Amino acid sequence: MPAHSDSHTLEPVPADDAPSRRRRLEPDERRAQILSCAIDMFGERPYAAVSTAELAQRAGVARGLINHYFGNKRDLYLAVVRRMVTLPRADHMLVPSGSIRERVEASVSWLLDTIGEHGSTWVKVTGLEGIGDDPDVQRILDEADNAAAARVVQMVGLDDSLHSAELQALVRCYGGLVKAAGREWIVRGSLDRPQVHDLLSDTLTTLITESFPKVNGTA
Repeated sequence: MPAHSDSHTLEPVPADDAPSRRRRLEPDERRAQILSCAIDMFGERPYAAVSTAELAQRAGVARGLINHYFGNKRDLYLAVVRRMVTLPRADHMLVPSGSIRERVEASVSWLLDTIGEHGSTWVKVTGLEGIGDDPDVQRILDEADNAAAARVVQMVGLDDSLHSAELQALVRCYGGLVKAAGREWIVRGSLDRPQVHDLLSDTLTTLITESFPKVNGTA
């Protein structure tokens, strides 16, 4: 039996299973498997030290399939960046209710869950530690920053203020703190998650209750 065909990849199974009983991966599953392995590898080492040959071996696929699904190594890295900063669909998230502080606490928990899911890879990608000053990477990150700012504003109940460019800028500044705090937690270990949670919750509460009204001229 061939190791793979153009449309299927064989998924490893226990040794006592007959080869004919192996489950074949569909194209979407295979692509997701390659991307998952790439996420791990780009989090473990610098961009230059990631080999597509080693990635193919780890993913259990032919090297040509990486080119088939993602193009070259840079294109694969861009796919990793997109995956790291893509937010869950709005209709898949429960917008918190309650007091401002309760909304903030829930929003910060969501942010930290997003960071913690892929840890060091998220830190490296958002900190531009991959292929350096790449305009495509910067464009993806800028779009993600705008989307995250809009989502945070929505989650804390300030939807009516979304048209304010100053408000969007304030939340993007807060996003810079989120990235820095994520590094202290994930990479340096100088803060644990509860400490980061308190830092981000207190800061966001201050932005909402003090800075936002000043920007809107309602203070």
